[in-house]
Amino acid sequence: MRASPIGIFDSGYGGLTVFRSIADQLPDYNYIYLGDNARSPYGDHSFDTIYKYTLECVEWLFAKGCRLVILACNTASAKALRTIQQRDLPAKYPDRRVLGVIRPTAEVIDQYTSTKQVGVMGTRGTVNSKSYLLEINKFFPDIQVYQQSCPMWVPLIENNEHLEPGADFFIKEYCGQLLQQSADIDCVLLACTHYPLLMPKLKAVFPDYINVLAQGDIVANSLADYLGRHPEIEKKLSKEGKRAFYTSGDPAAFDEHASIFFGEALKSGKM
Repeated sequence: MRASPIGIFDSGYGGLTVFRSIADQLPDYNYIYLGDNARSPYGDHSFDTIYKYTLECVEWLFAKGCRLVILACNTASAKALRTIQQRDLPAKYPDRRVLGVIRPTAEVIDQYTSTKQVGVMGTRGTVNSKSYLLEINKFFPDIQVYQQSCPMWVPLIENNEHLEPGADFFIKEYCGQLLQQSADIDCVLLACTHYPLLMPKLKAVFPDYINVLAQGDIVANSLADYLGRHPEIEKKLSKEGKRAFYTSGDPAAFDEHASIFFGEALKSGKM
């Protein structure tokens, strides 16, 4: 790849759902996707561990020529992004940018709720960080946020069991626990990039009046807007429509599972 692809990072496979939306909306750019599958999932790790892992992967993408990196991982966005932006970039990489998925979603959440009652479903790490609660209330103090951790969903999805009948118990269990917090929730944000693969079952469980919101298109729209507002970055990005995929784990295993998330077969390399 030429000088400057856009880097997209996730702890594993889930970020491919965001990458799919970005690639569909902005197909002309070059991209490098990195999944840290060898150390996934990130959800139950400490702040310090997630920051360390995320920074290592961001620096690897920088070394590949990426000037702009998207953390297409809610846990990394919640636990590592702010430190990287405020400490590491100014000190070592002043010409590079790292963006996350939490702020773009928080900025537009008011468009999807009439009752101002929003549910957030994510990993334990994302929920415990309270990042969505804080970000949404920063933009919209009148919105009440209810959180629900869903620790079994990522393992079910990564083992390709999420659409089997055995997954139904855990889907209904966590959805029910969320709705028990408020009868007025009319928007549910899927704050993990794995969760869009559960969309058919989630829509069957939630009442029709509830908007079940995935992040892919929102993040893609936000990135397009960002590039339009920052021509000094956009003009340096290479545009040949190329895509490369890497994993810290086993490439063969990554390729087998990744197509479920990305919607097409792909070939990855070793980090």
